[in-house]
Amino acid sequence: MVISVDAMGGDKGPAAIVAGCASSAQKNPDIGFILHGPEAELKELVARRRALEGRVDIRDAADVVSMDDKPSQVVRNGKGTSMWSAIEAVRDGTATVAVSCGNTGALMAMSMIRLRKLPGVNRPAIAVLYPSSNPQGFNVMLDVGADVKADADDLLRYALMGMSYARNGLDLRRPRVGLLNVGTEEHKGNTELKEAYELIRDQRETAGFEFVGFVEGGDISGDLCDVIVTDGFTGNVAIKTGEGTASLIGDRLREAFKFSPLSRLASLLAYTSLRRLQKKIDPRRVNGGVFLGLNGTVVKSHGAADATGVSAAIKLAAQLADIKFTDKLAAHVAALPAEEPTG
Repeated sequence: MVISVDAMGGDKGPAAIVAGCASSAQKNPDIGFILHGPEAELKELVARRRALEGRVDIRDAADVVSMDDKPSQVVRNGKGTSMWSAIEAVRDGTATVAVSCGNTGALMAMSMIRLRKLPGVNRPAIAVLYPSSNPQGFNVMLDVGADVKADADDLLRYALMGMSYARNGLDLRRPRVGLLNVGTEEHKGNTELKEAYELIRDQRETAGFEFVGFVEGGDISGDLCDVIVTDGFTGNVAIKTGEGTASLIGDRLREAFKFSPLSRLASLLAYTSLRRLQKKIDPRRVNGGVFLGLNGTVVKSHGAADATGVSAAIKLAAQLADIKFTDKLAAHVAALPAEEPTG
């Protein structure tokens, strides 16, 4: 399995990305990499990692997409960038999946241009695994930033894509889908949400999922459902709020256990339990948003990801590639009729 990696997209530079690739290579002997970026710089970084010996192909790409670049400009002028090159490797079939820590808007725009949307998809979505109290440990949440707008038909298609992700990625035979709202009562919410409620409800038997109706923010990490459907604006705010809260909890725990000699002793006694908690709430270990709805798999890693975060994104990409997830997703959305034009 070959994974195409944009080595220049992250805030921490190519060294962290190459380190993440090396960590993944140590854990999985069945994957290889195509790294995209300045060849001389990447050769030097790869040479320091014994785990990558013989498992990396470098494609020279001199230009880099910055976090400030506008997607429209990148689409017009980005052919020489590491991001474009990484997506192109999936398009030409030399890689199975692409991973990038770069500019989300630019990555989505490039992916749509080069890979194209699946039949039946109006707007692709970004899906993430959100830590939850469910037996599988995660809920699927989408959209978390591909598009700030979503009408009722878009939300229906998000529900089907999220259901497919939960079924194939989390091995849930009949996923439970919830539609995020300001309350659980059917009369609450705007017109789009009320229309989406009916559309999703009417598809539940045909598509093979359970629809639990409207859910609230507190259910994102709960066990009421397995898939949370929302628009990209709300989803992005929710996911970043969750990441910030997890970081705050970690900081406050460290402060509390350093407060006195007795509290430091207590931290030693509770070390094993604290490590388990850290792994469950550490955003780096569930890093990776999947672009759903494209003719190819693209995983968006957090821009600030370190080697641990990059390795987590690569692990997710390898899992999705291994089950041929894009093919299974296409079968679900292609069955829906095209959205009727408005106006």
